[in-house]
Amino acid sequence: MNSLEPFKIDLKALPQGVSSFRFKLDDEYFKAIDAPEIQKGNLVSSLSISKMEDFYELNFHTEGVVTVQCDLCLDDMEQPICSDDRLVAKFGEESSEDDDLVIVAEDEGILDVAWFIYEFIVVNIPIKHVHAPGKCNTAMIELLEEHSAARSGKEDDTETIDPRWDALKKLKLKD
Repeated sequence: MNSLEPFKIDLKALPQGVSSFRFKLDDEYFKAIDAPEIQKGNLVSSLSISKMEDFYELNFHTEGVVTVQCDLCLDDMEQPICSDDRLVAKFGEESSEDDDLVIVAEDEGILDVAWFIYEFIVVNIPIKHVHAPGKCNTAMIELLEEHSAARSGKEDDTETIDPRWDALKKLKLKD
């Protein structure tokens, strides 16, 4: 069985009112999604769908941790995630997505929420992800500091002056 099959929801089969779903998002989920940003994690996503007269309101609550690479030492680190997101789904002639409105093809009636949940997780990962102070791989940090110091010229205390400035100084002294 496809591990993403439970994420396909038959909207037409939902009863009037609120329906609830709960999804476990583990390494198997991230492998099945096959997206580059996240390969590992342990989260739970709760979805409540309110069936209205002509649309469906989907409210997602996702909480847990994902494994991302530290920007400094490149070791894996756990990044906590807690997000609340909302979508509105309607039936139409063709499927489409526009911000928080999803048009589901009326002849199908199936909404696959697997990718939406993944996108909500990715959006909630901070742009910069770094271990807490003192938790980075010390060997990598030492190498980084060594190479950064050499590249920035901190080891060379002698200051070299561009010869063009010397020529300008001579002109200024003549006045």
